[in-house]
Amino acid sequence: MNSLFCFGLGYSAEALARRLAPLGWRIAGTARTPEGVARIQSLGYHGVLFDGIDAAPALAAALAGVTHVLISAGPDADGDPVLHHHSREIAKAHDIRWIGYLSTVGVYGDFGGAWVDEDTTPKPGSERTVRRVTAEKSWLDFGSAHNRPVKIFRLAGIYGPGRSAIDDLYEGTARRIVKPGQVFNRIHVDDIAAVLETAAAGGGAHAVYNVTDSEPAPPQDVVAFAASLIGQPPPAETPFETAALSPMGRSFYSENRRVRNRRILDDLGVRLAYPSYREGLAAILAARVA
Repeated sequence: MNSLFCFGLGYSAEALARRLAPLGWRIAGTARTPEGVARIQSLGYHGVLFDGIDAAPALAAALAGVTHVLISAGPDADGDPVLHHHSREIAKAHDIRWIGYLSTVGVYGDFGGAWVDEDTTPKPGSERTVRRVTAEKSWLDFGSAHNRPVKIFRLAGIYGPGRSAIDDLYEGTARRIVKPGQVFNRIHVDDIAAVLETAAAGGGAHAVYNVTDSEPAPPQDVVAFAASLIGQPPPAETPFETAALSPMGRSFYSENRRVRNRRILDDLGVRLAYPSYREGLAAILAARVA
């Protein structure tokens, strides 16, 4: 029996679990709080408490029989928390035949809006993304040391049901912040799941994949399109210079790049259900009104 264990069974990992569970896969994963574990259990999966600060005593038993491991927990100042606390248990879990690590396209840093791909050398521009590059290498090194295939998935900005410009408009929180020339890359959560499912089945000859749709776009255009779908006037434009943004939010605008996705299309053979934000937002709206 195939069995998936997710370190961080959150939004993206749940989308993958929804695809695999009906196929007979056993699903388990971690959450940082008892409430999170209870949520995992309510979905019919096995939950394990792991806050990333202390080791999880139940983890060795939970990994018994696991064939696939997905890591979506991010690194901290001490490095990757999964490797830090549980590399020995993972190495000893001999049924594991695939490990996937969810990283971010943020590792590339700023390219002034130019195109980048998996052969582009990352130049992370923040401590957050420096840690991601280090974590990627640590997992690839772990795979080499223990003869386990490790795949790195660099995710663009994730959106989907409950997390989209459509939802922001309905909640009254949508903004159209304009920085001339700025684009962002994004990916629908269901397309993330499709990429991971294909790779977990043994597809793909590479170690690193950009997971993004085919149309980097200015964020204000995405909000305007979402508004047109629901028949609302778009929010007024706000110049970036005067926008009230958190330090992290402002840091996102300090980097500008267009990320190519040819490898997931040509090497993995994935056909994106939502090749741009237009198809993705239309599907989100259709699901809301169904």
